[in-house]
Amino acid sequence: MTATLRPPVSACPACSAAPAAEALAALDTPTDAHIVLSLPTIHCAACMSSVERALNALPQVHSARVNLTLKRVTIEADPDVTAEDMIPVVQAAGYEAHELDNTALAATATDKAGRDLLMRLAVAGFASMNVMLLSVAVWSGAEGPTRDLFHWISAAIVLPAVGFSAMPFFRNAWTALSARRLNMDVPISLAILLAVVTSLWETSLSGEHAYFDAAIALTFFLLTGRYLDHRTRSMARSAAEELTALEVPRAWRLTDDGEEQVSVSALAVGDLVRVRPGGRMPVDGEIVAGTSELDRSLLTGETLPVFAEPGRAVSAGEVNLTGPLTIRASAVGRDTSLHRMADLVAIAESGRSRYTSLADRAAKLYAPGVHILSALAFLGWLAWTGDMRVAVNIAAAVLIITCPCALGLAVPAVTTAASGRLFRRGLLIKDATALERLAQVDTVVFDKTGTLTAGTPEVTNLGDFTRRDLEIALALGEGSSHPLSRALTEAARAAGIKPAAVTDVAEVPGHGTTGTWHGQEVRLGRAAWVGGGRTDQTAAWLRVGDGPAQAFTFTDRLREGAETTVRQLTEAGLKVVLVSGDTTPAVESLARRLGITHWVAEALPQDKTARIDLLTREGGTVLMVGDGLNDTAALRAAHASISPASALDAARVASDIVLLGGSLDPIPEALRTARKATRRIRENFTIATWYNVIAVPLAVAGLCSPLIAALAMSISSITVSVNALRLR
Repeated sequence: MTATLRPPVSACPACSAAPAAEALAALDTPTDAHIVLSLPTIHCAACMSSVERALNALPQVHSARVNLTLKRVTIEADPDVTAEDMIPVVQAAGYEAHELDNTALAATATDKAGRDLLMRLAVAGFASMNVMLLSVAVWSGAEGPTRDLFHWISAAIVLPAVGFSAMPFFRNAWTALSARRLNMDVPISLAILLAVVTSLWETSLSGEHAYFDAAIALTFFLLTGRYLDHRTRSMARSAAEELTALEVPRAWRLTDDGEEQVSVSALAVGDLVRVRPGGRMPVDGEIVAGTSELDRSLLTGETLPVFAEPGRAVSAGEVNLTGPLTIRASAVGRDTSLHRMADLVAIAESGRSRYTSLADRAAKLYAPGVHILSALAFLGWLAWTGDMRVAVNIAAAVLIITCPCALGLAVPAVTTAASGRLFRRGLLIKDATALERLAQVDTVVFDKTGTLTAGTPEVTNLGDFTRRDLEIALALGEGSSHPLSRALTEAARAAGIKPAAVTDVAEVPGHGTTGTWHGQEVRLGRAAWVGGGRTDQTAAWLRVGDGPAQAFTFTDRLREGAETTVRQLTEAGLKVVLVSGDTTPAVESLARRLGITHWVAEALPQDKTARIDLLTREGGTVLMVGDGLNDTAALRAAHASISPASALDAARVASDIVLLGGSLDPIPEALRTARKATRRIRENFTIATWYNVIAVPLAVAGLCSPLIAALAMSISSITVSVNALRLR
């Protein structure tokens, strides 16, 4: 058995042993400029590397990180560097850049972009249907003036439709060419433009063939792929922003004149802050007055509340449960543990967005190859025949037949089919590359509370008590909101127990509940307060009068499907690891119960991230499954991640996949589906490759007109889509 304990807790639980966060904090000192630019036009890994390469080449820039999900770049540079200095550098690399306006962060620019793509797709689809109808008349034998009329009507439909619908491709291609580089949109734009220009030329010369239908159909298929890709990306938001949003906006500050409600930004180190029951800690600090219990699951994942008394350190994000507390602030604003955790997530998130998908890798050499091949075909036929018209037609056919439509649909088509299959089984795919990464997983790391367990305790020894003691315990438990009291109350009621006639019931914050029964004092609560002994299990103690204290023992209820999921993953040859912020006895007990041999107890958020990094350095490919705020950095650091729908918003946002139901059973299915999806993607690339191997020589040899090329391209796209649908 492997067990690892964390080092002693510091005054700041979320930032002890957090070198990444410390490094980021060091960058935020006044000696460095911290610049954030919005990059609205980036859409792939090649864009990211181009921007980072251009910025990092400057001697005054210390580091530049692009976040593809947020479409922004974070720059650390010399103190005298400004955003106005950096924007021209990014623009010279071929990308639009703006200084980030914090007030616009919540704007739904992604939704606007999606609506724009959908509108262009609808226009292209409507136009292509109408032009196809006209083309059918021409194919059926229309000749002379009738054929020319149909061609001119097609031109009248296609020219404005292409001008509007293909604008994203034209704009990106122009930007790339202005920066003297190539991307996938350059051959796409050339193919569309050549098809239109060639068709206009043929129509003006009363030629037999025009290819307006090819141009608009090409635009429609390519927009379909682009929109599918956009939809998968648009579901992801910044987990770091979600964490920051959990910070308390206002706090009660104690002054000589009493209490005053102020903005958290107005607090300073040393201020006294009052936190009422049910309130979240707005700062890191130390308790100077009051006793209560704290829910620390937000930061540490501990199952049960911990006793809070003067002298105990608290962290922002912890919840005060039972009694009012006075806190002396030791860290505020960006220095709090909650904000540092957001910094950890932001760093891991930037690392995630560096991932390059299969389609990106396959496309790197595609654009220059297509251009060279089309140019050689044009020059060869011009030299051979001396006929510009023939040479242009063949060059257009080569560009159309090699258009990366099938390549562009290879991944989105499979992702859509696999996403639909998994959605019907209770899993929501949020990231475009999630399936590809999930297929590579060989290690699964589980959080405990709320993930493998339901996060609610259940009584294990109710039958050891007499009916009288159960009635007294039920009466006391009904007077408390403590999780153990609620679990005891629920179990006793389910067993048909009625509460005893206990009077003067009162809750003592941080200790338990007391009352009077038949003239005797009765207590239910902590061992030290009730007079109980020691136990390795979670317990609530009951004492009646002067009698001995007895312990109700509790265990965390397993989430549905936990045992079968762990067993199936182990049988499939995957390494299963349990990493939890809970106590050692609780984690060890659960690991033994589920048959998990590798486990880590009392892990802070940065400990979980460090464990994922260690497993990765040892050659593992890690899937993280977690639900708490303390799991968000680990979810982002892992190769792939899953969180239950019951998880905190920040954890759901940080994960690649959301488990919609209450059972863990779909997780092994997700891994199997991901491996099948990756095989389908590779098959689609193989189909696209063989299509080009067969069709391109025919186009170069002059055996394919632009119309035949468009039909062949459409057939390859349909084949790829049908192959993807096999996953369903």
